[in-house]
Amino acid sequence: MPELGRGAGFLLLALLAEVAGTVAGFGSSVFFVPVANFYFDFQSVLGITALFHLASNLSKLGLFRAGIDRGLLLRLGVPAVVCAVLGGLASAALDTRWLTGVLAVFLLALSGWMLLRPRWTVRASTGNAVLGGVLSGGMAGLVGTGGAVRGITLAAFDLRKEVFVATSAAIDLAIDLSRGVVYARNGYIHAHDLVWVPLLAVVALAGTWLGRRILARLPQALFRRIALLLVFAIGLLTLWQAAAG
Repeated sequence: MPELGRGAGFLLLALLAEVAGTVAGFGSSVFFVPVANFYFDFQSVLGITALFHLASNLSKLGLFRAGIDRGLLLRLGVPAVVCAVLGGLASAALDTRWLTGVLAVFLLALSGWMLLRPRWTVRASTGNAVLGGVLSGGMAGLVGTGGAVRGITLAAFDLRKEVFVATSAAIDLAIDLSRGVVYARNGYIHAHDLVWVPLLAVVALAGTWLGRRILARLPQALFRRIALLLVFAIGLLTLWQAAAG
C-alpha cells in the first residue's frame, strides 16, 4: 500500500488515467496499470485494476449506454471474455514481463503505422473483430490491460465516438467481471488494498464525467488521431517498464 503522503499523487494520476481512457475509448487500465505499477506489486495491480475498472466502466455505461453496438459486443466481447479468463488463470504460472514487452511493441508498430497512414484501415470484418477480442482479452487477463488492442480493433470499424466509447466499456465490463473472479481465486485481491476501492470509484466517476465533456468538443477525425497518439504513448511507457523490470 502506498504511503499516505503519496496517496494524493496516486489518486491524481488515476484521475488523469480515467480521463485519458474515456477520451481514447480504450478504458482506463491501459493508462492506470503503468501508474499503479509504481505504487503496488504486480499481483496487487491486477486485482486493484479489475476493481477500479468495474467502477470506471459502470460510469461510462451510465453516460454513453445509448451508443452500444450490439453486433460488435458479441463478435468482439465473447472471445475477449473467454480469453481474459484463460489469461487470468495463466498469469499465476507465467512470467508476464516478456508479454508486457510484446504488447508494447505491438502497440507501437500498429498505432505508428496508422498514424503514418491515416487513410489505411483494418478491414471491418467478423474475423478481425474476433481476433481483436482474443488478443485484447488475453492481454487483459495476463498483464492487466488489453484496452488499447481492443481500441485499435474498434477503430477499424470507424465508429462514431459515442458508440466507440460505449461498446468498448460494455466489453470491458464483461472482461472485468470474469477476470475479477479469477484474480480473487488467485489471491491477487488483498484486504489491505481494498481501502483504495471507494476512493478510486469516486475518481472513476469524476474522470468519466470530465472525459465525456472533453469528448463532446472533439471532431471525429481529431478524436481518432488523439486515440492513436495515446496508444503510441502508452506503448512507449509500457516498453520502458518492461525494459526496466
